[in-house]
Amino acid sequence: MQAFDKNKSDTPIIMGQKCIVVGAGNVAMDAARTARRLGADVTVVYRRRECDMPARAEEIEHAKQEGINFEFLTNPVEIIGDDDNWVTGIRCVRMQILEDEKPGKARPVQIENSEFEISCDTVVIAIGTKANAILNDSASNLQRNSNNLIVVDPLTLQTSIDGVFAGGDIVSGAATVIEAMGAGKLAAQSIQQYLLSK
Repeated sequence: MQAFDKNKSDTPIIMGQKCIVVGAGNVAMDAARTARRLGADVTVVYRRRECDMPARAEEIEHAKQEGINFEFLTNPVEIIGDDDNWVTGIRCVRMQILEDEKPGKARPVQIENSEFEISCDTVVIAIGTKANAILNDSASNLQRNSNNLIVVDPLTLQTSIDGVFAGGDIVSGAATVIEAMGAGKLAAQSIQQYLLSK
């Protein structure tokens, strides 16, 4: 679809110069490091403290070494755009950590009147590993386990619905990109066999 050429494509891929990555897990670190290698000035925005980051310690350290900036105790509340709907920044609020009733359970709480903006031209949302809630509404006959993950045949990745295949985090739970890619390849082979059998 010529996405590499912004003059020919209706949906071009635009390489941003200033990128905000929202989240602090391994996927967020991957996105931030990739954007940095593509030439962007990258800031990771996370609503908790550095010690709360779920990403592996080495991923965080490598991101720092690559020159990625971090805004901790910062929660985005709005993506700001111009009249042509291009991203121009994000509006954020500062957070503080309150210890919950349960020992060791801290929760972030918004600080009143702490709103501020960060200018950017790209925003990557890299938070959460749960299934989209629409899945429950649109496929009630799809068999899921007690963790709400889709149950599949491990050899073919076919779900309980004939002709529907699944792989990645929605099947395995939070895992690596490599595992998701492997599931994608297996699912593609299974889909091809399924279609040829019909």
